[in-house]
Parts: sequence; C-alpha cells; structure tokens
Amino acid sequence: MTTISLTSNRFAQYWALTKPRVTQLAVFCAVIGMFLATPDLPDWRVVVAATIGIWLLAGAAFAVNCLVEREIDSRMARTARRATAAGEISASQTLLFSGVIGGAGMWVLYTLVNPLTMWLTFTTFVGYAVVYTIILKPATPQNIVIGGLSGAMPPALGWAAVANDVPMQAWLLVMIIFVWTPPHFWALAMYRRDDYARSGLPMLPITHGPEFTRFHIWLYTIALFATTMLPYAVQMSGLIYLVSAVILGAIFLWYAWRIYRNYNDILARKTFAYSIIYLSLLFAALLVDHYIRL
Repeated sequence: MTTISLTSNRFAQYWALTKPRVTQLAVFCAVIGMFLATPDLPDWRVVVAATIGIWLLAGAAFAVNCLVEREIDSRMARTARRATAAGEISASQTLLFSGVIGGAGMWVLYTLVNPLTMWLTFTTFVGYAVVYTIILKPATPQNIVIGGLSGAMPPALGWAAVANDVPMQAWLLVMIIFVWTPPHFWALAMYRRDDYARSGLPMLPITHGPEFTRFHIWLYTIALFATTMLPYAVQMSGLIYLVSAVILGAIFLWYAWRIYRNYNDILARKTFAYSIIYLSLLFAALLVDHYIRL
C-alpha cells in the first residue's frame, strides 16, 4: 500500500469520527437558523464562518462520543468498524484530534462570528460529549429524550450567529428538533434492538419492550405534529410552511401509526429514513416561506 493510500485511509478514519452525515443535518438546521434570523439575506462572511465553526465543534463532540463508546461500538455490528472501536486510532490521538478541531471551531466562532455563538456551541459540545454520552446514555432509557436538547440546538446557534441573540422564534425551532429526536432515534433502536442488547446500553426497546417503544413513537409523533404548528400560530411563518408541515407531518404520523399497529423491521428502517427527509424538508419549507410569505 502506498504512502498516499495510507494517508487517504487515515484521513477517512478521522473524517468518520466526526459522523459527517449527522453533522450535515445539524449544520443544515443551523444554516436555516441563520437565514431566518434576519428579514434580509445574512452577511455571507458570517454564514461561512459560523458554518465552519459549528461544523468543527460538532465534529469534535462526535469524536469524543466515538472515544467514550469505543467498547460499546465494538459490540455493535453497525459501529464495529469505527477506527476507535477497532483500535486503529488510539484514545490520545482521538482526544488530540477533537481538541484541535474543537479549538479551531471555538476560535472561528469567537473571532469571526460573536462570543455568544461560541459559548452556546461550546455548551452544546459539553451537553452532547459529556452530559449525554458519559452520564445519561448509559444510565437511563430516557437518555435520548433528556439528552436530545444538545442535538436540538443548531437552529439557535445559527440564529445567534447572525442576530447575536436567541429569541423565542429560535427556541421554537429547537423545540421541534427536540420533539422529533425520540421517534427518529427509537425507530432506529427498534430495528437495531439486537445490536443495542449486545451493547449493554439501556435503550427503550430493551428496558421496556418493543410494544411500549412503538406506542411512544406514536405519541411523540403526535406531539411533533402539534409542535410544528407553533411557528404558524405565532405568525413566524405563513401558508407555505403550514401546508408543508401538515403534509410532511401526516406522512410521519402514517409511518408511526403503522409501526404501532403492524410493526416490522423494514417499516422501522423506512420510518427512520423518512424522519431525516422530514426534518430536512420541514426546515427547507421554513426557509422558502421566510422569503416568499403568503
């Protein structure tokens, strides 16, 4: 194997530690927050700097998560190939990597955006990497509910980057992601329940059983549908968003009802996949509505 291929492989391993697909969705929601924070187009320099800074700190948090859970990951089929789980990247290397990109992200946010965004993003880093990963996840089946706040913060971070403030409208977006997280993640946990059983983590399908979990997916999806009506109720958005939220929410409810009444693993996979599409389209609808208000 050549030096170039070795370097490329090592880069790919470090890149994977940042969980790029999850980071993409978080940063996308943060960028939507940036555009919603102003009636006009935000300063492109702030958007670029905030996007880079939030991405770097999110990646640092996910790297710490991979480090803390390396033994758990090694027992799960979907995560056993992670470099930390396989022992290909050491704990010290992971910490150094996380510290470097996290520190760079904090510098970018503090100097090129504003201190508020830096501190909010750093608090989110601590919430995910420490409070959720180390304390909550191994301790309670409600880990994803309680710890979901850190994962729901990106819209507030984006809003703070442009407005240097986090008003009620930004917290509504945070609330939407907060309520979206349980049905999204529990759908995954249902069809990966054997994996989670091997991991030793107290995930809801393991501690309370599949039927209890399916019912709570249904309940949280109902709560999500109601929560997504709030931006229209407070006149933050118009008809474009309302119609989009109703249609997207109705499809999500249909998936959740089918999971509750006639569960199978294929359906759970489809529900998990749809939940990602759902959140992306919902926030895209907010953006379109923001600039084309009906």
